[in-house]
Amino acid sequence: MSFSRETNPVSGSFKPLVTIVIPVYNGANFLADAIHSALAQTYEAIEIIVVNDGSNDGGATERVAQSFGGAIRYVSKENGGVASALNLAIEEMSGEYFSWLSHDDLYVKEKIATQIAFLSAYGIPRTIVYSDYSIFTDNRVANATPVTMPGVHPEHFRYWITSESALHGCSLLIPRSAFDTAGFFNERLRTTQDYELWFRMAIDHRFVHIPKVLVGARSHAHQDTHKIADLAFEEAGNLYLGFVKSIEPFEVPGNTPSEIGASYLRLASGLWQRGFHGAAEYCAGMARKYGASFVRVLGAQLVASSVRIARRLARTLFSPQARQAIRRFVARMLTFHRGR
Repeated sequence: MSFSRETNPVSGSFKPLVTIVIPVYNGANFLADAIHSALAQTYEAIEIIVVNDGSNDGGATERVAQSFGGAIRYVSKENGGVASALNLAIEEMSGEYFSWLSHDDLYVKEKIATQIAFLSAYGIPRTIVYSDYSIFTDNRVANATPVTMPGVHPEHFRYWITSESALHGCSLLIPRSAFDTAGFFNERLRTTQDYELWFRMAIDHRFVHIPKVLVGARSHAHQDTHKIADLAFEEAGNLYLGFVKSIEPFEVPGNTPSEIGASYLRLASGLWQRGFHGAAEYCAGMARKYGASFVRVLGAQLVASSVRIARRLARTLFSPQARQAIRRFVARMLTFHRGR
């Protein structure tokens, strides 16, 4: 992994064509909003490709897309998963930069303009930018909750995306050439194809944070990750195990062996808390290798296990089903007392 400080010869005239890619499967309910947010970009040099990944909703998704006419490029294919839809768009795109927009998410109107202006000023080749985002429920954009990313040194980026699952793929702006270097999305993966590719791209590209909310991420019950939660967890476990085995020591924060060991132990603790035991055990072994004591590692594991149990209990107690049960119980008690 090498990060050259050679500058790019870009200036205020740097106005590359950007391709916004919207993959969609049975997404007629939110697709129009996503397309409108892409068309509303203040940056003018854009093309929009909507890829219908074999929707089987009686043509509803296709009708929404085609209602935009020549304002977008519409491509239809057999169902193969989001990775295959994104890969097809990459092959079809004319732009120098790629920007993914999920059919149920939204861009703020300055998303592309802000990122292009940053790249022009930053002036370092092989740079991928990402930003903060906000999460909103269904159509309640006004009540969105911002999610702020930390400023991570590019050399520590792969450690960071292993320790946290906060990066939103739709916030990225990626040079088309990065796919020639790192390859395309892995079509065998259903839920982790994005992080797996960012991890590969980070070998040869800087990931640089722009501290602005540029994407609105919609949270709703029909998202694929809710429907295939078990598969998502299994894929994530395999992904993180591969990640921790691939990370080089210089990618782990720390200037001394003890600091590197502490960083590995923090990573192990976070992975234990999330239930990814294989990856956590590997990191614990690396922490021991860099000087962490057995007692310290055991203590971190016990604390992490306690946190995981507490979180699961809280999710159970405050789940919609639990809240309904509590409301029914309270209602019965009130009825009982009124009848006395």
